[in-house]
Amino acid sequence: MDIPKEVYRCVIIAAPHTSNWDIWYARLGFFIMGIPLRFTIKKEWTRFPFGLFVKPMGGLGIDRSPRPDTGKRPSYVELMAALFEEHDQIAVMVTPEGTRSLSPKWKTGFYYVAKEAGVPICLGYLDYKNKEAGVGGFVHPSDNMEADMKRIMDFYRPIQGKYPEQFSLDKRFE
Repeated sequence: MDIPKEVYRCVIIAAPHTSNWDIWYARLGFFIMGIPLRFTIKKEWTRFPFGLFVKPMGGLGIDRSPRPDTGKRPSYVELMAALFEEHDQIAVMVTPEGTRSLSPKWKTGFYYVAKEAGVPICLGYLDYKNKEAGVGGFVHPSDNMEADMKRIMDFYRPIQGKYPEQFSLDKRFE
């Protein structure tokens, strides 16, 4: 199996995301490949009793409550980027569609996290049509987000989710 070294320290896109089964298949596939896959979730989900399940699956609790020193609430991007300071090897999985339903506009926080943390965006995929899963390359965020996002959209164009009618590329970058 040819696994790019970048996946050991990256933001990894999980797309298409059209089924509840996607997390299970992704988690299993990345475990088999030896990729240190993690995902972020509200800190409450990492406490008892849910934490017994969420943490072993790779869940990292995110606390967005105001900081005592500043009184300001940190952004999700800041908190996710900080994870790369805490871990030598970490692949943080994101689902940019944000939902399993059809969404013609992707959330772009993953791009800003990768840029702020200085890590690549790895293109993880589950292609149900061809019964394949893996990492199809990577994109280093540049100063041209539109070009980078177009490259990402081009990669995902032929990939089919479990429910193809529920997957859409971001129309802003096609």
